[in-house]
Amino acid sequence: MLMEGKTIQVAAIEPGLYELIFANRDDSVNKLNQETLAELKQAISTLTAQDNLRGVLIRSDKDSFIVGADITEFIGLFSAGPDEIQQGLQQMNAIFNSVEDLPCPTVAAINGVALGGGFELCLACDYRVMTQSAKVGLPEVKLGIYPGWGGTVRLPRLIGVDNANEWICTGSEQRADKALQAGAVDAVVAPELLREAGLELLRDCIAGDFDYQARRAEKQSPIRLNQIEQMMAFESAKGMIGAKAGPHYPAPMTALKTIQAHANLTRDAAQAVEAKGFATLATNAVTPALVGLFLKDQQVKRISKHYEADAQPVRQAAVLGAGIMGGGIAYQSASRGTPILMKDINEDALQLGLTEASKLLNKQLERGKLDGTKMAASLARIRPTLSYGDFGNVDLVVEAVVENPKIKQSVLAEVEAQLPEGAILTSNTSTISITTLAKSLKKPENFCGMHFFNPVHRMPLVEVIRGEKSSEQAIARTVAFAKALGKTPIVVNDCPGFLVNRVLFPYFAGFTGLVRDGADYQQIDRVMERFGWPMGPAHLLDVVGIDTAFHAGAVLAEGFPDRMAADGETVISHLFQQQRLGQKNGKGFYRYEQDRKGKPKKLVDEELSALIQGVSAAPRDFSDEDIIARMMIPLCIEAVRCLEDGIVNTAAEVDMGLIYGIGFPMFRGGALFYIDQMGLQAFCDLADRHADLGKLYQPTDKMRAMAAAGQTYFG
Repeated sequence: MLMEGKTIQVAAIEPGLYELIFANRDDSVNKLNQETLAELKQAISTLTAQDNLRGVLIRSDKDSFIVGADITEFIGLFSAGPDEIQQGLQQMNAIFNSVEDLPCPTVAAINGVALGGGFELCLACDYRVMTQSAKVGLPEVKLGIYPGWGGTVRLPRLIGVDNANEWICTGSEQRADKALQAGAVDAVVAPELLREAGLELLRDCIAGDFDYQARRAEKQSPIRLNQIEQMMAFESAKGMIGAKAGPHYPAPMTALKTIQAHANLTRDAAQAVEAKGFATLATNAVTPALVGLFLKDQQVKRISKHYEADAQPVRQAAVLGAGIMGGGIAYQSASRGTPILMKDINEDALQLGLTEASKLLNKQLERGKLDGTKMAASLARIRPTLSYGDFGNVDLVVEAVVENPKIKQSVLAEVEAQLPEGAILTSNTSTISITTLAKSLKKPENFCGMHFFNPVHRMPLVEVIRGEKSSEQAIARTVAFAKALGKTPIVVNDCPGFLVNRVLFPYFAGFTGLVRDGADYQQIDRVMERFGWPMGPAHLLDVVGIDTAFHAGAVLAEGFPDRMAADGETVISHLFQQQRLGQKNGKGFYRYEQDRKGKPKKLVDEELSALIQGVSAAPRDFSDEDIIARMMIPLCIEAVRCLEDGIVNTAAEVDMGLIYGIGFPMFRGGALFYIDQMGLQAFCDLADRHADLGKLYQPTDKMRAMAAAGQTYFG
């Protein structure tokens, strides 16, 4: 062994051939943190000092090659300022360039995943071999940046501008077959053949069968396109990438412009251009929000992993209620490999649930995500039933019947009697107290909430709600089942609306207050969509259902009468009384018609202004800033209250719950991060200017104390 560090080893294989092995002693994965990069620099020096150096194989002894840079180091690095960032990148590039400049051929043997800086290291090698199941990619744009260790320079010179634009600007992971087709790797082999295939390629280079120096020179030269070809490649990509990224995410377009800017430069000069653009992105407001989201998501995953550590797996599930929601839950379970019974009280409802599941599976088939055999196997895992005959083998039940406490309590008590010892019973209620529902049960310790969001197959969040008597075993097994469904579970304590709806309805209250005071609901929608929400509040209410919002609002008003009880009729209750229920009956704030694909198309309803005159003052102008403040202040304060009341335990869970549950704008980082970005004192001052609007607009005492002490929710 020539070198044995904490993260890297260097060993001789045979005369002239050496391997550099990423072998992090303290972690299950390899990351390019500062310690590893320092050892990489030392390893290259060690190799360069060998008189007989003829070839180097770079590989990993983990299940993956390198998962990327250590993102926990990003915030400190990015806060240093543009000049320091560029200097840091120059140092990193010097290390990677020293790999590329070794006086011998180099081969990267890629197993598992090689992402971000891990793939950039592979690109610095002369050749790349990967296993059939491995993936490579440059996902940095998802963090608000782009590859900064030579990735924007080497990849377009290796696989062409068009392919590189797609890979870098979308940040998507690439399977082995696509990587081989694009030319990003040189061979794909079975996992057990990876090391030997890499060594064989090195021996062929040494024998002169491959010109590794020509390959290396190609990566270090200007892109081989003339000016007209470059203009066509980059200008055509700008429209597509700009439209997909939108106005709030600058990284994809900046990456594209950076590649264009250094297209005619050699390696070192191109890397300087790359570093300058990277520093600009790293110091804008979006990047800390997106990096923070990644770190918060990792924290939420660690919390759920703690819950599921001792949980028994769910081998047979069941869902009660076979409507759109029940069918969606059945699809999610079956498509992820867990057999599920779907029970209802009539055949038509069962058919509706099966139709929903079949429709979702057909979409997967059309997109090439599964074949006919896998689709048939998934459908076979859904067993519709009108009876409880097979419930004696069920491990976990999701009740998804109508949102009515008396009906739910009756159904829950009925199914409890059919379940085996230790089976878990859950309710998909969106607002009703789990503690209240548990009063009808003989074993409330085996009961908790499992709140899915609609549409089930798209929404990543599941709220797992702990009632007063819910056992840790019930919570743990429900968390494990949610994870098995591919969802992100967040455990919340019982209260009206739980986390997501409790925070969402003050946002709706901000909307109804604006309409009451004469604001144009269409202007509110436009402003909040520009702010970053996927749809404005009026449109969102139509999608949720005016009736659903009316009934859920009543539950929250009863639970928090001091701030959520409406003073008189609101536009929501007014539309509900007129049976304008939103998309479900084609008329709400907007009217809806089906487009050619059968999806609801939103249209302006000219009748609405007259219909809401009784609950809306004479029209008046509101600035965008006024609208944003009146919408966001109550949402943010209620999010803080959920944290202070212990509904969730961490600020990370609050923000991720809102990101995953209601589409809070990702580039703003979540409600608590949004407060941090504004500054807690500035937020309290803004709220005080709207204090006349009621308690929803009044910061808590703890918020004021934190503001006075200069504290934040995320240090």
